[in-house]
Amino acid sequence: MKRLFIDWQLLLPAIIILIFGLAAIFSISAPLGFNQLIFAFLGLIAFLVFASFPYTSHRYLVWIYGIASLLLLILPFLFGTLTRGAVRWLQIGSLTLQPSEIIKPFLIIIFSHFLSTKTNLFRYGLLLILPVLLIFKQPDLGSTLVIIAIWLGILIASKLPLRGLIIIAFLILLAVPLSWHQLQPYQQQRIISFINPYADPKTSGYHSIQSIIAVGSGGLLGKGMGLGPQSQLDFLPERHTDFIFASLAESLGFFGSISLILAYFFLLRRLLLISLKAPDQFGRLLGAGIFTMIFFQFIVNVGMNIGLLPITGITLPLVSSGGSSLLATAVSLGLAHNLSQHTHSKSAIIPS
Repeated sequence: MKRLFIDWQLLLPAIIILIFGLAAIFSISAPLGFNQLIFAFLGLIAFLVFASFPYTSHRYLVWIYGIASLLLLILPFLFGTLTRGAVRWLQIGSLTLQPSEIIKPFLIIIFSHFLSTKTNLFRYGLLLILPVLLIFKQPDLGSTLVIIAIWLGILIASKLPLRGLIIIAFLILLAVPLSWHQLQPYQQQRIISFINPYADPKTSGYHSIQSIIAVGSGGLLGKGMGLGPQSQLDFLPERHTDFIFASLAESLGFFGSISLILAYFFLLRRLLLISLKAPDQFGRLLGAGIFTMIFFQFIVNVGMNIGLLPITGITLPLVSSGGSSLLATAVSLGLAHNLSQHTHSKSAIIPS
């Protein structure tokens, strides 16, 4: 009888992080908490499905994933819900889905597949253009940055020669000023206000200031779940999504925040090891893409919550309220778990 493989080094920190998120969301709003709980259950199903199939089998589906991803990104422009000037969401009955979140693990598969087949840098770059343009026009700066980071992370993991890295760095530097003029005015103001949020404390700097106050007011042990005035009295905006780390820091204090950060450290450490020990190039790149996705979102979200990085609308994986993000992360962890299983199987048959 085949022994069931469970990578507890991967699953345990992920479960701890998810519990942090559910506790924070329930303390803010019970309906939001129950909604997140439903998506956590759906995420468990998605995790089990993607953990069950060999990670290499997805290589045969890259064209289907690619076409489906582009269609999903086009749908919001045709049938999407307009919210705060952005068309990022699809309403399906009582569920709201964000295609730019859902497609992330599938783009990781696509990028990893083509780069592991020795495609040239130009063709690999073409894979990025369409999804990034469609997401940027929604507009969704946060998801755009995450996908670019994933693309770069996989590229670096492929051991691109120094000449290629220099070319990429030059193109990015060239794209930054051009992209600036395509940003919405509120996005530009958020980035500018990062330098000195107190220059405009009531508008563009408000989010950052309230987040810093919430984090600082938590002290060592916090105010207690559901007792933080910043998050409970609506001073802290987007306290269940973009600024949920500040909400948790206010409720659980320094020690609670450090506990959450340590859980991310162990999760990311495991993902990195899975990538480095993968049996083949596709597996290594796949693992690198999953690591980059979670690492980048974690660093940027925590950074903007404590005032070290500009506000970009990037959520905290497994913690922030949002079913689409939770499903995307669950699928990614399912892929990583299957990759870990194959790595474990390979090492088990190598004689000492």
